[in-house]
Amino acid sequence: MHQETSIVAALRQAGLGERVLTDRAQLAAFGSDALTAFHAKAAAIVVVESADEVVATVKVCHRLGVPFVARGSGTSLSGGSLPIEGGVVIALNRLDRVLHVDPEARIAVVQPGVINAHVSRAAAPHGLAYAPDPSSQSVCTIGGNLAFNAGGAHCLKHGMTSNHVLGVDVVLPDGERATLGGMSTEGAGPDWTGMFCGSEGLLGIAVQVTLRLVAVPEATRTSLAVYDSLAAAGDAVAGIVAAGLLPVAMEIMDALAIEAAEASVKPNYPKGAALLIVELEGEREVVADDAERLDALLAASGAGEVRTTEDAAERALIWKGRKSAFSAVGWLSPDYLVRDGVVPRTRLGEALARIDAFSAESGIRVANVFHAGDGNLHPLILFDGREPGGVERAEQLAGRILTMCVELGGSITGEHGIGVEKRQYLSLMFSEDDLALMHDVRRAVDPAELANRGKLLELAP
Repeated sequence: MHQETSIVAALRQAGLGERVLTDRAQLAAFGSDALTAFHAKAAAIVVVESADEVVATVKVCHRLGVPFVARGSGTSLSGGSLPIEGGVVIALNRLDRVLHVDPEARIAVVQPGVINAHVSRAAAPHGLAYAPDPSSQSVCTIGGNLAFNAGGAHCLKHGMTSNHVLGVDVVLPDGERATLGGMSTEGAGPDWTGMFCGSEGLLGIAVQVTLRLVAVPEATRTSLAVYDSLAAAGDAVAGIVAAGLLPVAMEIMDALAIEAAEASVKPNYPKGAALLIVELEGEREVVADDAERLDALLAASGAGEVRTTEDAAERALIWKGRKSAFSAVGWLSPDYLVRDGVVPRTRLGEALARIDAFSAESGIRVANVFHAGDGNLHPLILFDGREPGGVERAEQLAGRILTMCVELGGSITGEHGIGVEKRQYLSLMFSEDDLALMHDVRRAVDPAELANRGKLLELAP
C-alpha cells in the first residue's frame, strides 16, 4: 500500500494531476482486457494527452521501480493489456490524431491511440487505405496492433502490421525517447522497427507511428461458397493456393459461427456446415480473369451453393458478419475462450477434423472462424463458467488445440500474441536457448523488467 501511495503522489507531482485515476470504479474499468478470464488491480491509471506525458509517467515508474503497461482500447485476447498488480496503466486513447497523410509518399503518421479503421478513413480522399484489418478494427488502436503485430482478413495478400510500419517513435522503459526506422521502405542497418513490432510492450511504448498506405483497388469481388464439412472447406483453400491463385482474403466459418452471425448482424449467409469467403481485388481485367479461375476451382472443390458480388454494400454486410463472429457467439454461450493457433495450409483439413474430434470427446462445443488463407485458426470454445470445472475443461481443450498446431508444423499464435494466456506453451515451440536469448534482449532494454511485466515472458529467475 505504501508503494501505491508513493507512485500516485509522484505521478501527481509530475503534473498529471486529476488524470491520475485511483477510484475503485475507475480501476475496475481497466481491470481486464478482452480476455476477461484474467483480472488485476493497478495502483493507478494515467490518462496521458501527449508524448511528453508518456515520458514523464515512465520516468516516474522507472525511478520508483513500478511496472507499467500501455493500453489503448483493451481489445487484446491474450491478456496483453491486463494491468500489472500494483502497477500503472498508461491509457493512450487521447493520443488519437492522424498527424499527417502524404499521398505521394503513400504514408500516414499517426498517434498510437488512433483507431485502426480511422487511418483508412483519413486516407480515403486520396484513393488510399491502410491494409491490416483485424476483426476489431472499428475499435482497436494502432498502438495495440503494433504491439501484437496484428493481421486481419486481408493479411493473406497484404501481410501483417509489421509489413506496413515504416518507423516508430518510442519511449523506452527508462523514459528515454528513441526513433526506430523512418519514412522509407528502404531501411539501413538493424531492423529495430521489426523487432519492436510484435514485442507486446516489453521494449517500450510507441508514441508516433509511420504507416505505409496502399492504393484502393480498382475492382473487388467477393464469393461465398458452402461446404458439407469443415475439412472440405479447408481442403478447398489449400487447392486454391496450390493452383497459384492469390486472393486478398480467404476466411472460413463453421455452422456455429454462421448461426451466431445470423443471430447478431443477420448477414443472410447461405446455410451449410462450413462457409468459405474468398475475396479478389486489383485491376478490373485481372480480377475478371482470376474470377473465372476461382469459380472453376470452387466448383471442382465440391462447393454447394456459390454466391458472388461486387456490390460494396453487399460486400460490407458479408464482412460485418465475419468480423462480428467473436462477439456474436455470446448469443450462443455465456462464456467462451478464443484460441489463436496456426497450421500449414496443406494441413487445414486435418486440423479442423481433429478439432471436431476434440470437441466431441470433451463434450464442449467449438465454433470455428478463421483466416484460412494463412492457416490462422480462431477456435471459439463455448462453455459455462458457472458450472463446476467448466473453465478448467475449456482450458484443457484449448491446450490440446495449441499443442496440435505445433505438432502439425504450425505456431501457438498468429496475431493475438502470447500475453499471459499462452506463456506456458512457449516451450512447445522454442528451446531453452531460444527463450534465454529472448530474456537477454528484453533485459538489455529493460533490466528491471518494468515494461508490461509478466506478459509474453515469465519474470527472469
